[in-house]
Amino acid sequence: MSSELILVIDQGTTSSRAIVFDSRSNLICMAQEEYPQHYPREGWVEHDLEEIWQSVYRTAKKAFDKAESGYGRIVALGITNQRETTAVWDRNSGKPVYKAIVWQDRRTADLCQDLINDNLSEMVFDKTGLVIDPYFSATKIAWILDSVEGARERANRGELAFGTIDSYLMSRFTLGNVHATDATNASRTSLFNIGSQEWDEELLRLYNVPSVMLPTVKDCSDNFGEVDASVFGRSIPILGVAGDQQAAAFGQCCFDSGSLKSTYGTGCFVMINTGNEIVRSKHKLLSTVAYRLGKQTTYALEGSIFVAGAAVQWLRDGLEIITRASETEKISSRLPDNGGVYLVPAFTGIGAPYWNPNARGLITGLTLASKPDHLVRAALEAVCYQSHDLFNAIREDGIAPGDLRVDGGMVANNWLMQFLADILNLRVDRPAVMETTALGAAYLAGLKAGLFESPAQIASQWKLEREFSPTMESDKRNALLQGWSAAIEKAVA
Repeated sequence: MSSELILVIDQGTTSSRAIVFDSRSNLICMAQEEYPQHYPREGWVEHDLEEIWQSVYRTAKKAFDKAESGYGRIVALGITNQRETTAVWDRNSGKPVYKAIVWQDRRTADLCQDLINDNLSEMVFDKTGLVIDPYFSATKIAWILDSVEGARERANRGELAFGTIDSYLMSRFTLGNVHATDATNASRTSLFNIGSQEWDEELLRLYNVPSVMLPTVKDCSDNFGEVDASVFGRSIPILGVAGDQQAAAFGQCCFDSGSLKSTYGTGCFVMINTGNEIVRSKHKLLSTVAYRLGKQTTYALEGSIFVAGAAVQWLRDGLEIITRASETEKISSRLPDNGGVYLVPAFTGIGAPYWNPNARGLITGLTLASKPDHLVRAALEAVCYQSHDLFNAIREDGIAPGDLRVDGGMVANNWLMQFLADILNLRVDRPAVMETTALGAAYLAGLKAGLFESPAQIASQWKLEREFSPTMESDKRNALLQGWSAAIEKAVA
């Protein structure tokens, strides 16, 4: 019997999960539920916040009840979430004024281009570490306030609250008594000065966002408030919060400067710890908060790929050429090569290091010999080629990447992991516990609850499940990358 347990809400782009861990990093139980994606127009991506909440509540209740039925007692709640996705709701009723605008959404591309044309990119980058792009929350907030009748007036009167998904969930869990976020989620809004660790008045004026809407920013391991007793039958403290990619890096124990991880989920996100220094990329990587503990901030460089697992979901739900994501491993491994077929999955624009919100997906190299299998393999290969582009940018910024720790749903695919090692020409390490995003949030909550002593003690629990070493000859690697370069140039032209 594990006496003290941590319940983690992992609220992702396509599903909500609730996972329970013990103090030895063991996964005790899990519940998962997918929820609908809404695409009202080309380039628009929305989530219904009530659908998110209901999926979170149901999975959390299942995991809570199962854990406490025979494994121990839940002593803390941790939250990790899809970042940048923007929610605005009424402070009194808790009712959203509009659907959540998802991080993938491109509707504010023209507004972002206007800001770029006004030569504001350098100022925004200096303060936030971010490029000006629809990806981030600030222009999404402005769009809601300007598009929903009466919203801006209500916001100015203090009637409306803004938050990323973590903030919205905390409001629901506490029946509206908490309006807070953590430093990692705040750092992805384009309203937060990552140097001063405060909401920035100049940025608030630039994006026309009233400061009264904003949540209180806390450490990642902190007392965020109590889950109301009506949710689980008794109150539970919320003690750890981090955006999904930062939580994954924490779960992968990337505590030393230079350590790095890459998460392969709906999107792909590479994060490398830069210690207490804000490293300014010259190649369009983002500077961001890795975590903040005891008011001390650790920073990171990040590369963001918008579409990774989402391309496999498209193969399944859009083209209907597979029925399960797991089929992609067998399909790809039975082909001798890619048949010259490349897929650039720029379905919602393209992220680092290109940052082109107007790019669109394309397929190149089709012949009469091309089959659906080639498109499946091309979708997996694209994940690795995009990762290569990020790692090139990291090297050009003067940082030599070491062995790569991977996580996310896609890393269970052995073929993909071997191809990734071959294309990156790096060793790829897959951990024994692959739910590292949720595990990172558990570590943060556990530190505050006293279940873990320190990051050093947490690092001693990390275990390797399998490593993948590069075996591909350099000539073949270079030829594949040349084909990718030709394809990506057409997509961003």
